[in-house]
Amino acid sequence: MSDGRTRARRVPPRVMEAIARCILYAACGAAVFVLVFIIWFILKHGLPVITWRFLTAPVLEMGREGGIFPSIVGTIFITMLALAVATPLGVGSAIYLTEYTRPSRITRFIRFGVECLAGVPSIIFGLFGFVFFVVTLRLGWSILSGGLSLAAMLLPTIIRTSEEAIRAVPLSYREVSYCLGATRWQTVIHTVLPSASPGILTGIILSIGRSVGETAVLIFTAGSAVQTPTSLMQSARTMSVHFYLLAREGISMEMAYGTAAVLVISILIINVVSYTLMHRFIGKRTR
Repeated sequence: MSDGRTRARRVPPRVMEAIARCILYAACGAAVFVLVFIIWFILKHGLPVITWRFLTAPVLEMGREGGIFPSIVGTIFITMLALAVATPLGVGSAIYLTEYTRPSRITRFIRFGVECLAGVPSIIFGLFGFVFFVVTLRLGWSILSGGLSLAAMLLPTIIRTSEEAIRAVPLSYREVSYCLGATRWQTVIHTVLPSASPGILTGIILSIGRSVGETAVLIFTAGSAVQTPTSLMQSARTMSVHFYLLAREGISMEMAYGTAAVLVISILIINVVSYTLMHRFIGKRTR
């Protein structure tokens, strides 16, 4: 009798499948709704502020008037410098860990350290950059200090994504290359990296988005000067720092929403262009 009751109360597999599918659809829909709502809310309040003068005028009266041109220039300089430093170091480290070493205590220690760095709060990187670059090396609050500190923060992300992308390349690709007489370095350059490039580019794209929206690291290292920077040794204010100061100090919420809207649009454009180029590259390789 007990076995019969248990079987009678058991939910049919199709019903369980339908319930699981509904739960997954609801979770996905909730995530998309939150994302769309945030973007809609920011653009609703920020788009009316965005004009040609807003994008090209200097910052006036600490942000109450004028535009955000110095912040746009500072964001571009710092982001490009951070990527120029972090990308070769991160991809090179991933190549070394996957292609030139065997599993050992040293490699496990390195991977553990990279994973720990990936979880360190950005404010800690800001404190490190302030003590080491600004004070110890006497670089001062500058684009150079901010870019190097930001590169240190982006490095774990690029290493982990690049390492996983390189590991995903089938071993047979390497074996064919070795059978044709290629050296290990030639195999890495001509076989492994082209096949792993979509995953590596994904890590770089994520790093671009994170660097454009980073605040804590740059307040301590790049400073918050409102003048348009002309050299790496000058202080600069990025768009995220500008938005933070406008909103926190209550200087002008209207200008803050405009800056936030420019940030959102910039990140969307970067992601769309990058993924379009990446998929075109993948399509050309698969033909």
